[in-house]
Amino acid sequence: MSLPSIDSAHFRQVLSHYPTGVAAITSLDESGQPLVLVVGSFTSVSLDPPLVGFLPDKKSTTWPLIHATGHFAVNILGSDQQGLCRQLAGKGEKMDGVAWHVSAHDLPVLDDALVSIECRIAWVHEAGDHHFVLGQVQAMEVRREGDPMLFHRGRYGGFAAQG
Repeated sequence: MSLPSIDSAHFRQVLSHYPTGVAAITSLDESGQPLVLVVGSFTSVSLDPPLVGFLPDKKSTTWPLIHATGHFAVNILGSDQQGLCRQLAGKGEKMDGVAWHVSAHDLPVLDDALVSIECRIAWVHEAGDHHFVLGQVQAMEVRREGDPMLFHRGRYGGFAAQG
């Protein structure tokens, strides 16, 4: 069976009309330094057992380091954290000036995230130019109230409730 030919630029443009949430995936390397990867592809997968997933790019240099740790935290960012998002997605010392702590599961959790979800890696599968990572939830907490950061049509923003 042959796959249809879909132009990647057109694919990206069409799918940009569907908003995604923004999360920082974190772990600690063997020396105790935080690792961080920003994703717009986080999702809940299963209630029983509690599973979540995200899709890091195969070109990511941080994902293999997180994968090697065997576990990760998902830090859901708020719409008021666009500057933090850009810092965490950048190069260099991503966590400079960022308030965080090490959890009971030995994971770095952003103090000002909306939500933190701590997971062990249950499964990793290749998915085109990405990996699909399935995480078994070990702990989770609503850290503060707020609107989630959304990425839509190439821009960051928030949620506007109707009615």
